[in-house]
Amino acid sequence: PELSQRMFRLVKATRDVGNAYETAGQRRVTVALQLADWGEQTADTAISDLADKVGVILTEIGELDKKYAIAADIARTHLKLIRDTERSVHPSREGMQRVTDELQKIMAKDPQSDRVVMLEQEFQRARAKNLVAEAQLTNVTRQNFKEAYRKEFDAVIERAEKQIIMARHGHRLLRLLDYEAVPPGSVPEPYTGDTQARQILNDAKDDLKDWTPESRSV
Repeated sequence: PELSQRMFRLVKATRDVGNAYETAGQRRVTVALQLADWGEQTADTAISDLADKVGVILTEIGELDKKYAIAADIARTHLKLIRDTERSVHPSREGMQRVTDELQKIMAKDPQSDRVVMLEQEFQRARAKNLVAEAQLTNVTRQNFKEAYRKEFDAVIERAEKQIIMARHGHRLLRLLDYEAVPPGSVPEPYTGDTQARQILNDAKDDLKDWTPESRSV
């Protein structure tokens, strides 16, 4: 049926979005590892330390994308329930339409036929069955539509707010780097930010742990 086909396409597209976030998250983790590896090979103590610490921030941002992908997949299960219910309603619709078509044909040919009464009774049964199925579809659709996107939006908010937390601590790390131009033959000021950098990562960890979703009435 066309309605369930539309939902089938929506479910598939939603899955593709989740897979894209999963892939993006994993690639960001890979980038973080490569950044730390590159920093370790430089002759710059500041870059070596901060590349490692920024890599930790990027890794957590990537992991948050992967967690969002899992949450989005859970939300998608509610759309699948709608799809399956739409599919289950189709036979009752077809059954009622079949009886209606047959009754109209008989009425056009022979309104006094004994089959008219029989088909009218069959139509009433088919209609009653369809009414139950349609009511179930309405209830399932409304409940699961709301639940699917409640979970989707909750997951988006959590990912966004936690990634903002990590990005802000990333900026704190960057402020530890003295990037004033060094004249030829001179050396940069000694890097002394390692202790502060470790504390920034601890702060980031604590902020993530302390994060709570705001109260929602939906």
